[in-house]
Amino acid sequence: MFERFEEMDDEFAKLIRRINPPRVVIDNDACVDATIIQVDSVNKHGILLQVVQILTDLDLVIKKAYISSDGGWFMDVFNVIDRDGNKIRDEDIISYIQERLESNDDMVEPSLKGLVGLVPSEEHTCIELTGRDRPGLLSEVCAVLTDLQCNVVNAEIWTHNERAAAVVLVTDHTTGCAIEDPNRLATIKELLSNVLMGNNDLNSARMTLSPPGVTHRQRRLHQIMFADRDYEKVDTAVGGKIHAKTSRPHVIVTDCAEKDYTVITMRSKDRPKLLFDIICTLTDMQYVVFHGVVHTGRMEAFQEYYIRHVDGVPISSEAERERVMQCLEAAIERRGNEGLELELCAEDRVGLLSDITRIFRENSLCIKRAEISTRGGKARDTFYVTDVTGSPVDPKTVDSICAQIGHGVLHVKCDSNSSTKPQQESTISFLLGSFFRSRTFSSFLD
Repeated sequence: MFERFEEMDDEFAKLIRRINPPRVVIDNDACVDATIIQVDSVNKHGILLQVVQILTDLDLVIKKAYISSDGGWFMDVFNVIDRDGNKIRDEDIISYIQERLESNDDMVEPSLKGLVGLVPSEEHTCIELTGRDRPGLLSEVCAVLTDLQCNVVNAEIWTHNERAAAVVLVTDHTTGCAIEDPNRLATIKELLSNVLMGNNDLNSARMTLSPPGVTHRQRRLHQIMFADRDYEKVDTAVGGKIHAKTSRPHVIVTDCAEKDYTVITMRSKDRPKLLFDIICTLTDMQYVVFHGVVHTGRMEAFQEYYIRHVDGVPISSEAERERVMQCLEAAIERRGNEGLELELCAEDRVGLLSDITRIFRENSLCIKRAEISTRGGKARDTFYVTDVTGSPVDPKTVDSICAQIGHGVLHVKCDSNSSTKPQQESTISFLLGSFFRSRTFSSFLD
């Protein structure tokens, strides 16, 4: 009986969405220095994440955001620019945004059940890895894949709080397609699991095969690290001192009793994809953002959200409040650009990644994060590295590595350790003072 009512509710929700499809307005005249994108739609859990994900995947920078989803209706306004700081003028990109955001299919939250399977796609095999981080771990993983004649087509690797997670797409070197032989897949799983358990990490080291395309890869990395409880604080002793990250985010969770919300206020160093990481984490923790404001300054980002759990209840215990703070801090830190950014551009070949990571290991470099991609026979990889103590890399070491790999193949793109500290900016009072008294956008668009 209850199942029948649930099916009726679901069909009714689909009917409402068909009658009221998402509406998108893209305006280049309302704001001097940004393109305004306004999205109106029937509300559904996860819709905010879907919108932010589409904009983020286009490499757009969200400078401001205004969020409201009371009364069953979702309305979001974004101030966006491209990575060069310009308005979005390309008509193809504008049309693509309009088409994607107005598609009902894109606004449906994918199920989080059954994300990990055992069936590879026709094009490649998706491997998910998680375990305790250590110097040389990526090098060992790449060496195993090379020995097994697996070509790494695409990969993303994150490390945080002494944990490591990766989503790696591989193909068979001979066929260029996915690996389908069950015995070979079992061998890959066994050998990679042995590498991940190199530090006797028997309880949490995992290697699984999953069908690609089910979940956004970076969202999947958040889910993997969250399941691995990387948000639990770990103090790492380095040289007799406690090594701590700089520019730690500040997250405050308070009550808004008069409106029956929980208020989350965040202040952190600004960076690309920050909003996606926050909304991704809140959504997968089963919280709904009812109201929110995002503002980025010259160096810092300020965010404030009014949330409830999906069952409509605000956070009620100190333990849950503390857990939310820890998880959001972790979400901000996982993708934080730590250390020296090195960019590799070279002709792709089997074993290239294994050779590069081996050279890094032999020169005592520790890979904190990596983005691996292959297109048109070219490998374009980005590595964020420190020395094994977490300290900045010696320039002489970089010169030596470039000489070994080849000048013009590897170059320094950015060094976060040499950048100046963000200037202190005044805290912005977003919602408590004005949001519930005024619903106009005039101040937001200025």
